[in-house]
Amino acid sequence: MTQPALESAPDGPPRRILLVDADAFFVAVARQEDPDGAGKATLLIVGGRPGSRGVVCSASYECRAFGVKSAMPIRRALQLCPQAMCVPVPRGVCSTRSREIRDVLTKFAPIVQASSIDEWYLDLGGTEALYNHEPLEVTAHRIRSAVFATTGLNVSIGGGTSRLVAKMAVERAKPKPGSRANGVRCVPPGTEIEFLADYKLADLPMVGPRFAQRLQDLGLLYIAEAQQWSEQELERRVGERAGSWLHRRVRGIDESIVTSRDRQKQVSREETFGRDLHDEASLEKQLLRLAVRVSNDLRKQGLAARTITVKLRDSDFKTRSARRTLSKPIESEKAVARVSRGLMERLRGSRRVGVRLLGIALSHFDEEVAAPQQLAFFAAPVKPDDDPVEGEREKALTKALDRIRGRYGSEAILPARLIEKSPDTGPRVEE
Repeated sequence: MTQPALESAPDGPPRRILLVDADAFFVAVARQEDPDGAGKATLLIVGGRPGSRGVVCSASYECRAFGVKSAMPIRRALQLCPQAMCVPVPRGVCSTRSREIRDVLTKFAPIVQASSIDEWYLDLGGTEALYNHEPLEVTAHRIRSAVFATTGLNVSIGGGTSRLVAKMAVERAKPKPGSRANGVRCVPPGTEIEFLADYKLADLPMVGPRFAQRLQDLGLLYIAEAQQWSEQELERRVGERAGSWLHRRVRGIDESIVTSRDRQKQVSREETFGRDLHDEASLEKQLLRLAVRVSNDLRKQGLAARTITVKLRDSDFKTRSARRTLSKPIESEKAVARVSRGLMERLRGSRRVGVRLLGIALSHFDEEVAAPQQLAFFAAPVKPDDDPVEGEREKALTKALDRIRGRYGSEAILPARLIEKSPDTGPRVEE
């Protein structure tokens, strides 16, 4: 079959998109906070203490050479790299450093969007004259230097005409050991097809293992191979929607925009226990503890949530979750605990085994419209009448509790059940 010539992206003024990625962010912050300990450890794992049942949040590049990866159990990581030093995640400091980096970025770009705690998209459209029409790569180096001067942290920056290209370029920008990268990689307009050609299709964001295997079965392993196929041929072989999407992605075409999002989409707390919890009383107590903390986090940001999600990770590592969306937003620990307890009972009713991780997430803040929920065939629909109601008295009590905790500490006043002696759950990792 004769393959068609490569197609170019649609004509139009080229966009100027950057992705700023903090290098080994959690590792770097841990080293800053403990210069005499973590700061001197070449082999460093951040995520939990040795013997804990946490997972790797981040690892130094030297550890990664041993096969250590994010989300890997700490125990497995230490088997691969036994000489490594393990430390907990310095979460509060990480949040502070993240805000400091963002503050620097807002001085360079009119639009900054946080993709995660250590990634930010920048749209520099319309700033050409401000930077004397210098190449985007020069501006990126200027930003990188400013971040380091302010925070002492290194960032890598990828740039191009779309978020997709910037995302792919930032991986080439990272100055990993043995690479010649200098922290910045910008793809000039018109060279997107050439730049992407030697990547594997599995490297494309949103191409999962199943889709990648399906493409490989068709003889498509690298992006260059898919670039040779027409849109019609891709649609015929993988489906109209997937084919059209892939045809554009392998050419670096991505119209998604960078938008400022000042508020996060979710507030969550979860805990990994050192020993599996089996009895319902212990689980309910830990759930209440999480409800107190996550609702306090919510109120500190001036938010109220309509959707509550409870997550369990069983002793066999199977992760399950249940979600409920309310007719009105809630913010008190009492209301969050009530809904969470019902969700946990639903999860435990379907499978009652040991629990190694428990978590609560709050989302759909204030007047945001929640996505419709899909109900199980045999699940009874939740009636709005069952929604927890926060009256003026409960709201006033919640504000009073916040004032007391703000003055005397988060443990100053707690529900009576949390003051009672808790069963030993072993070393815990809170996230």
